[in-house]
Amino acid sequence: MENLTAVKLAERLNGREVMHEISPDEAAAIKMAGLVVVYGYSDDCLELEGAISDETGCFGGGTIYVSKDGVLQVPDCNSDDCPYFAVAKRAAKAIKAVWHDDGGPCWTFETDIPHKTFNINEDGVVWCRGIVFSVEDLV
Repeated sequence: MENLTAVKLAERLNGREVMHEISPDEAAAIKMAGLVVVYGYSDDCLELEGAISDETGCFGGGTIYVSKDGVLQVPDCNSDDCPYFAVAKRAAKAIKAVWHDDGGPCWTFETDIPHKTFNINEDGVVWCRGIVFSVEDLV
């Protein structure tokens, strides 16, 4: 996957089926290209693959914050109101995972990070509208 861009990767991923999103070889190439793929996995998980590789619970939707170092974790102060977490959040970018119960894709994502979208299907029907972005856009 030489000269892999967000556009090319989104085109390549578009139309894949649930459970066949990204192979281990593709994940390694995506990481080397400095790209991040975000998609919903089941009804309660958000997956990130590539330059950031993580999984987070997201039942019913939610917001995560990412930086070049990865997904921000709530620090030991055990509160989203923690002043240290608040400072880190301001320096990060938000990705809102939206769960839709009313048809259409179950998962969509909202962010101001420049990105491209792709569809993951379940039995040929769009199940998730994922995103691809460059980790460089997290600066």
